[in-house]
Amino acid sequence: QVQLQESGPDLVKPSQTLSLTCTVVGGSITTSYYYWTWIRQPTGKGLEWMGAITYNGNTYYSPSLKSRTSISRDTNKNQVSLQVMDVTPEDTAVYYCATGAHGYDYWGRGTQVTVSS
Repeated sequence: QVQLQESGPDLVKPSQTLSLTCTVVGGSITTSYYYWTWIRQPTGKGLEWMGAITYNGNTYYSPSLKSRTSISRDTNKNQVSLQVMDVTPEDTAVYYCATGAHGYDYWGRGTQVTVSS
């Protein structure tokens, strides 16, 4: 059973960089055909797909976030990371990592990040 755990600061100041890590247990981030995805949900709004990194390291980003988002991985630590630069209060959300070969079979519990001075 694959388990995902998001971690990172719960409060970030405007204009700073939001950095989160997704630690994977019970599976490898290099497992063929798996996409490791970051999704967020602002309070009272729907889910927003942010981007993904594939099992072989290719990255894909939402066009609306591409200019200030970076997704990377550490295969030694079996972790996937997210950075969002120059954040604003509109980036306040619950951030999830999710994975699967054909959709999102596994989800982390999510972590609330608030952008505020």
